[in-house]
Amino acid sequence: MTNARRRPAAPALAWRGDTVGYGELLRMAGDARARIASLGLAEGAPVGVLAPKSPAAIALILACLLEHRPFLLPSVDLAERTLERLFEVAGCQAVLTADDPIGQASVLTSPRSRPEAITFMLTTSGSTGLPKVVPLTEGAVDRFTDWAGEAFGLGPDSAVLNFSPLNFDLCLLDVWATLKHGGCVVLVDPDRATSSGYLRSLLAEHGVTVVQAVPMFYQLIAGATDKAFPRVEHVVITGDSIAERCLAAIPGLFPRARLYNLYGCTETNDSLIHELDPAALPQGSVPLGEPLPGVDALVVDAGGAVLTGPGDGELFVHTPFQTTGYAPPTPNDRFTAHPAGAGDHTYFRTGDLVRREPDGSLMLLGRNDFHVKVRGVRTNLQEVERVLAGHDGIAEVAVVAVPDPIGGHRLHAELRRAQGEAGGAVNSLLLKEFCAGSLPRTAIPSTIRITDEPLPRTSTGKPDRQLLIRANTQKG
Repeated sequence: MTNARRRPAAPALAWRGDTVGYGELLRMAGDARARIASLGLAEGAPVGVLAPKSPAAIALILACLLEHRPFLLPSVDLAERTLERLFEVAGCQAVLTADDPIGQASVLTSPRSRPEAITFMLTTSGSTGLPKVVPLTEGAVDRFTDWAGEAFGLGPDSAVLNFSPLNFDLCLLDVWATLKHGGCVVLVDPDRATSSGYLRSLLAEHGVTVVQAVPMFYQLIAGATDKAFPRVEHVVITGDSIAERCLAAIPGLFPRARLYNLYGCTETNDSLIHELDPAALPQGSVPLGEPLPGVDALVVDAGGAVLTGPGDGELFVHTPFQTTGYAPPTPNDRFTAHPAGAGDHTYFRTGDLVRREPDGSLMLLGRNDFHVKVRGVRTNLQEVERVLAGHDGIAEVAVVAVPDPIGGHRLHAELRRAQGEAGGAVNSLLLKEFCAGSLPRTAIPSTIRITDEPLPRTSTGKPDRQLLIRANTQKG
């Protein structure tokens, strides 16, 4: 690492009140490389990395990168059987954890060949079954980290907040692009990730200059303080749609920051970006934005035609940062040629429904798999979520369609109440009346559960809708 040689004492990681310098991080990575070498694995053989967020985990991943060794990085919270199956399909010859002594990693017995150019192997959420393995080439990661460094001015003076777990593709920006460009990664402790006071203290104490996070993070800090963080220069919203009132609070929290909506998928990495004007925030949905350099975005209608003007359709994306395909390849895996046969790019069918406006901007309408029929009426679950998220007493919401023998489906809403007086006043009847002001009767949830705890999440941080469906199907 160039930064370790030039600036060994410069801070690379901030973690639990301590700082790890670039020189120390490189030493830790060297120890991890020795540990991997002691296993006697074939050159280029993939390994699994199963380690909660910590400097030791980052050093282990860095060791794999320096060794040009492919590695699968799944969520540590997945079930044991799921992890075993993922390591098998990825062809991992060993599974490494951050706290094993040298040479004590568990060695597997099902080696498979893997192209040498593969580096990170991430996973999808697994919302419809076993998560899919998403391999990224060294070139794809390099191109993305180069773009991110330039786009957000990453350098030795940067302090970048890392809110997401290490298995998220978001870490390619807030961890790996930051380290590549010599900044300091301020790691959020997963055990305290829902503590508003803790998150605010990290922003203030470490002089954070760049924040990239899912809306949940902004909801946590927006609802608990009127303190501003003027040192933040860039604020990036990604991963999900954001409630209008939460978006409205961000300019006051970060008065000197440029504000962006960043769109992407695990399979393609970031694809579209829209810079928001803090003085003129949109009402309702936020535009997805313009394609990043080298990105091609298509809107394809229900008949398979590529739209050249305004209209609705599915978003197809090709990026310089995308995977070469799932490992192993799966039937109907959503990677496809240009629908009209133009060029030789491989596009990813995102499953996201968008509207191209007359000015060319793209607006997210929802997921094509989030449309269901309730009593024969087509219903957009994400529209129901958007309405509920607009209530002052709600901090987090997920709406699922539960099988119903009479109506085909019935809607169930799982809600986390907001802090303060507004959250304390919410109840099911009040929320159904609130929905009735904006939604047809068939779109009002039949059942509503209100909790003070964060909603269950998948391995990629999205609401675990399958778990909610199973739980409420059993109740039904």
